[in-house]
Amino acid sequence: MEKNWIKIASIYIGTVIGAGFASGREIIEFFGVYGLKGIIGVIISGIFFSLLGSLLLIKIYDSKIRDFNQLSAKVFGKRLGFIIDTLIGFSLYTGFSVMVSGSGAIFMEELGLPFNIGILVMILCCFVVFMFSLEGLSFINTILVPLLILGMLFTSFYLNLRGGYTLSNVEGISLTRKGNFITSSILYFGSNSLIILVVFSSLLPMIDNKRTAILSGTIGGTTLCILGLSILTSMLIYYNEVVYLEIPMLKICNYIGENYRKFYSILLWVAMFTTALANGFGFMNRISDDRYRIPIIALFCITAVPLAKVGFANLIGTIYPTFGVIGFTMMVGVLVKD
Repeated sequence: MEKNWIKIASIYIGTVIGAGFASGREIIEFFGVYGLKGIIGVIISGIFFSLLGSLLLIKIYDSKIRDFNQLSAKVFGKRLGFIIDTLIGFSLYTGFSVMVSGSGAIFMEELGLPFNIGILVMILCCFVVFMFSLEGLSFINTILVPLLILGMLFTSFYLNLRGGYTLSNVEGISLTRKGNFITSSILYFGSNSLIILVVFSSLLPMIDNKRTAILSGTIGGTTLCILGLSILTSMLIYYNEVVYLEIPMLKICNYIGENYRKFYSILLWVAMFTTALANGFGFMNRISDDRYRIPIIALFCITAVPLAKVGFANLIGTIYPTFGVIGFTMMVGVLVKD
């Protein structure tokens, strides 16, 4: 089907737009701290997402790779491949738990409902989609991602207009623990690379030809760049008010109205949901035996609960930077290997 590039691009965007992206927290951490230079950083990341995303999809199509085990064995050999696969499994499991934890936080802080209800709703929704495998992932992303894009663009445009495009953080700082704005943009792409590698390696049934691969990667990466820039400009305008907040976008949504803040919190939950699905789907796709699929799906969802209770901010601060280095190294390794 010619429209498969839309489905793949939607899966790509839905995979990357998680809690950190849509909340503005990741955008501040990786780009906002550098002031105007952060805008160049987002563009560099956007080029990586577009170019390397397209190249990876072409490689998967050319090599007829059907799952991540096949990809890692081909690139790294069986012994190193096993170590990497174990690392990836841990990454996907913790990534899923981060999103489940974020759901609990939103239900408690924004909707006034118990933390555990938020966890339960996320896990049940994910469980239902996991039952339908790639078709479920594709269907949900094709419906939800356009809503996410429209909601995020409208919110950022409104806030930018209200702020008169007057930036409160122009100069920014030159160096952070992540280096400068260039190394930070590479690390940001890297922190998403592991999940991109795993999800993309399962998409062969949807890649009709090289044109589909190029369109999917380019449109997905360009859209992520546009969304990143729109959120970054909002963060730079209201920087002094939100720099230390866990969910800065919700704070500045108050300027639109209390009800709009509630709407954006639901949008944020949807972003968490699409990323939780990508992590869970990547984990499930490593299971080759369908007989055990349903019990393993149930076990995966249930065992994520204890880790989710560690807390959203604690999990993001500890896990994401480490996976940035590993992910970028692996992505380069996959693309340069014949």
